Amino acid sequence: MNMTPPVSRNVSQSGLLKHHLQSVHDALKDDLQGTLPAYIPELAQADVHTFALSITLPDGETVQVGNTAKTFTLQSLSKPFSYLLALQTCGFDAVLQAVGTEPSGDPFNSIRLEDRKSRPDNPMVNAGALVVAQMLLEKHGSSAPSEVQGWFERVLGHPVHLNPQVLQSELQTGHRNRAIVHLMRNLGMVQQDPEEVLTFYLQLCALQVQVKDLSLLGALLAGSGRHPISGQQVVSQEVVRQVLSVMFSCGMYNSAGDWACKVGLPAKSGVSGGLLAVAPGKLGLAVHSPSLNTHGHSHRGVLACQMLAQRLHLHLLDAWNMEGQA
Repeated sequence: MNMTPPVSRNVSQSGLLKHHLQSVHDALKDDLQGTLPAYIPELAQADVHTFALSITLPDGETVQVGNTAKTFTLQSLSKPFSYLLALQTCGFDAVLQAVGTEPSGDPFNSIRLEDRKSRPDNPMVNAGALVVAQMLLEKHGSSAPSEVQGWFERVLGHPVHLNPQVLQSELQTGHRNRAIVHLMRNLGMVQQDPEEVLTFYLQLCALQVQVKDLSLLGALLAGSGRHPISGQQVVSQEVVRQVLSVMFSCGMYNSAGDWACKVGLPAKSGVSGGLLAVAPGKLGLAVHSPSLNTHGHSHRGVLACQMLAQRLHLHLLDAWNMEGQA
């Protein structure tokens, strides 16, 4: 079964994907390794047994298994999409002047900033995402939160809510992010009020989705910006290529090399346990499992993506298309 686009609806294909998702879910459901992010008290209360997987194809068909009704906050999963919106509304030149595209080799919350640098390494680390948030604030002013939230709602086709408890928890305990944005203000990378920039960034992190929403967003990227359900071109192909390129090289932080070898897909994780991987032209893959590994990625999410990439021949450097051998 060849999954190169376009992919038509096919019951046997749905059954095959369901089989693989269920098989991976069954293999990993009892693996409770990892830890919850204690530095965000609200997220530290998550149910470690929660485990859900979802695949959405470029034609909008979604297959999912596990605790799919659970909602979770985007956290750093918001970063590719705030970057996307900045590229789309502020322009490539302005964004690339403010934020680089090089892997940092550091954890997501690194405070490694140098006087000689005029911009953060990339938009997937917290420093870069804070600068992107500032650009969206400059573009939209006080309406920036509703503009971004509205974009998610239009793409997903339903209301997207902000989790006020998570937002408040992060505002109260986010001393490291506060240090990063104030340091960037000192270095001239941030010009606006650091507290306003931080609050907006954390508002984006506190938006809630389900695993099927995340896989649909992945399918939007997999389909070169064409909406999987409406067929409308929501994002330009040029912007999608830029976002996926940065996700591939920087999205998994200081484990990006290992991820590139074992999974080989553009990806992004969030400390709420969400993980998104994009197989260009094929599908969006999302996992939700709250316990994190030492790099801050979902422990079971990483393992599930490794297994599915191998089973479905999704690695970008694989010489085969997806044959779907059971």
